[in-house]
Amino acid sequence: MGKKLFLNVFYNIGIFICLITGYQYGFAANPPQYGYVAAAVVIIAIFIVLKVRLLKEVKNAQKNP
Repeated sequence: MGKKLFLNVFYNIGIFICLITGYQYGFAANPPQYGYVAAAVVIIAIFIVLKVRLLKEVKNAQKNP
Protein backbone atom coordinates (compact mmCIF):
# COMPACT_ATOMS: atom_id res chain seq x y z
CA MET A 1 0.00 0.00 0.00
CA GLY A 2 2.98 2.30 0.57
CA LYS A 3 3.94 1.94 -3.09
CA LYS A 4 0.48 3.05 -4.18
CA LEU A 5 0.60 6.04 -1.85
CA PHE A 6 3.97 7.03 -3.33
CA LEU A 7 2.58 6.66 -6.86
CA ASN A 8 -0.41 8.84 -6.00
CA VAL A 9 1.88 11.57 -4.62
CA PHE A 10 4.13 11.26 -7.68
CA TYR A 11 1.16 11.66 -10.03
CA ASN A 12 -0.06 14.73 -8.12
CA ILE A 13 3.38 16.35 -8.24
CA GLY A 14 3.70 15.53 -11.95
CA ILE A 15 0.33 17.10 -12.73
CA PHE A 16 1.22 20.21 -10.72
CA ILE A 17 4.60 20.63 -12.45
CA CYS A 18 3.00 20.20 -15.88
CA LEU A 19 0.36 22.80 -15.02
CA ILE A 20 3.05 25.29 -14.01
CA THR A 21 5.11 24.52 -17.12
CA GLY A 22 2.10 24.90 -19.41
CA TYR A 23 1.20 28.22 -17.84
CA GLN A 24 4.75 29.58 -18.01
CA TYR A 25 5.30 28.72 -21.65
CA GLY A 26 1.73 29.37 -22.78
CA PHE A 27 0.66 32.58 -21.09
CA ALA A 28 3.70 34.09 -19.40
CA ALA A 29 6.11 33.66 -22.33
CA ASN A 30 6.40 36.24 -25.05
CA PRO A 31 5.82 34.83 -27.70
CA PRO A 32 3.95 31.75 -26.42
CA GLN A 33 5.59 28.42 -27.19
CA TYR A 34 2.74 26.07 -27.89
CA GLY A 35 4.94 22.99 -28.26
CA TYR A 36 5.64 23.02 -24.53
CA VAL A 37 1.96 23.59 -23.79
CA ALA A 38 0.93 20.66 -25.98
CA ALA A 39 3.50 18.40 -24.32
CA ALA A 40 2.31 19.47 -20.88
CA VAL A 41 -1.32 18.71 -21.80
CA VAL A 42 -0.41 15.25 -23.11
CA ILE A 43 1.60 14.43 -19.98
CA ILE A 44 -1.21 15.68 -17.74
CA ALA A 45 -3.66 13.44 -19.60
CA ILE A 46 -1.36 10.45 -19.12
CA PHE A 47 -0.98 11.17 -15.39
CA ILE A 48 -4.75 11.51 -14.97
CA VAL A 49 -5.40 8.19 -16.72
CA LEU A 50 -2.79 6.47 -14.55
CA LYS A 51 -4.21 8.10 -11.43
CA VAL A 52 -7.76 6.93 -12.23
CA ARG A 53 -6.48 3.37 -12.79
CA LEU A 54 -4.64 3.50 -9.47
CA LEU A 55 -7.74 4.74 -7.63
CA LYS A 56 -9.85 1.95 -9.15
CA GLU A 57 -7.24 -0.62 -8.15
CA VAL A 58 -7.15 0.66 -4.56
CA LYS A 59 -10.94 0.74 -4.40
CA ASN A 60 -11.16 -2.88 -5.60
CA ALA A 61 -8.43 -3.96 -3.18
CA GLN A 62 -10.37 -2.46 -0.27
CA LYS A 63 -13.63 -4.02 -1.43
CA ASN A 64 -12.18 -7.55 -1.83
CA PRO A 65 -9.59 -8.18 0.92
